[in-house]
Amino acid sequence: MHVAAEGGTHRAGWVGVRPEGPYGEDVSRATSIHRKSWPAAPPGFFEAEAAGLRWLAEAEATGGVAIVTVVDVATDHIDLARVVPGRPTTAAAEALGRGLARTHAAGAVAFGAPPRHWSGDAWIGRQRQRNKPGPTWGAFYAEQRVRPLVRRAVDAGHLDRAGALVVDAVCDRLASGTFDDDLPPARVHGDLWSGNVIFTRSGSVLIDPAAHGGHGLTDLAMLALFGCPGLDRVEAAYVEAAGLDGAWRTLIGLHQLHPLATHAASHGPAYAAQLVATAARYR
Repeated sequence: MHVAAEGGTHRAGWVGVRPEGPYGEDVSRATSIHRKSWPAAPPGFFEAEAAGLRWLAEAEATGGVAIVTVVDVATDHIDLARVVPGRPTTAAAEALGRGLARTHAAGAVAFGAPPRHWSGDAWIGRQRQRNKPGPTWGAFYAEQRVRPLVRRAVDAGHLDRAGALVVDAVCDRLASGTFDDDLPPARVHGDLWSGNVIFTRSGSVLIDPAAHGGHGLTDLAMLALFGCPGLDRVEAAYVEAAGLDGAWRTLIGLHQLHPLATHAASHGPAYAAQLVATAARYR
């Protein structure tokens, strides 16, 4: 999923376009509102996005990263305040890291918890997900994030069963609590690839979340997987603000299993190969 930013041509009017995007995008410069529409959207699709944006935005009061403003939402569209992009800077990257740590610190009631005022289905891109609260991150991540997308990748013919068994072995370790720590549930964006970060003249704005109660490293891992301007400064500022220990980087691949499985299901075998190779490091 993606959002248009103001620009003079159709291409310049987009930030972070995903190849699968099914949404009608109004990129008119005559309005301060950006409308994303999808006439065939499943029930709750845009309402879930709006709830996630509003929930993440609650953390702005305590220094959380800026979130695009929801103007209106209906079953087939969402209206957002238009965001004007600027040039990424070192200062903006560091502010993003600090702000993201504060957003995560706003917390959630449980791992897998949906955004406040939302109890229906969830999505990442066009892939449906569940947000069923539970006591541990590993079990939530294995059963509600990685395994369902692995099954879809197998069903689509993008991942063979031998590869699926490699990932499944890691999911067993996740579900058993091997990778759990003592950190409380974080308020995570959940789809934080670089296309969902818009750098502006005053900092950065996040768009298009798959928000839930999760682990903060999940957002860092997504940024690392697909790249982000000033990533080293984002990470350094985040680590300092969140007080992470030195072992965090060894776990980044674990947190990339879900986006890799999502892309394996949606985009094909190239992502499936990367998924299996990454999972093999944690088997």
